[in-house]
Amino acid sequence: MKIRSQRDFFSGLMFAVVGAAFAIGATNYNIGTGARMGPGYFPLMLGVLLAILGLGVILGAMTIETADGEPVGRIAWKPLVLIIGANLIFGILLGGLPSIGLPALGLIAAIYALVVVASLAGSTFHMKSALILATVLAIGSYLTFILGLSLQFQVWPTFITG
Repeated sequence: MKIRSQRDFFSGLMFAVVGAAFAIGATNYNIGTGARMGPGYFPLMLGVLLAILGLGVILGAMTIETADGEPVGRIAWKPLVLIIGANLIFGILLGGLPSIGLPALGLIAAIYALVVVASLAGSTFHMKSALILATVLAIGSYLTFILGLSLQFQVWPTFITG
């Protein structure tokens, strides 16, 4: 069979691999049954569905004709590095790095850093828009995770809360 759409083929391959990895990883947990689901049930089913979706996209990429074959373009390194970096910064600020003496700065600071760094990945950057988005996400996260779900993690930096 010939690949008729490179873009669809490689995106389907990515879906299938990630779905299979999640499904395989979920088998380390208790799966349970449909009536009494264990902690591995949802990731297993989600992984299997994602893998099936990926295989469907791969099949479509090999059967549906496209005009130019939709070649895969160059890798956009700047957005890739900034988005991954934003997530790393979020994790570091949320939990801190005790090995180098960096304390946890909490949820609010981590969300602001995440949004500002991730906003730099776009073709245009407006600090005002990024700060408005960060404020909405911070308020929504606080209401959802701290008040709604009563999760226990640091919201503010230790130098503010004491």
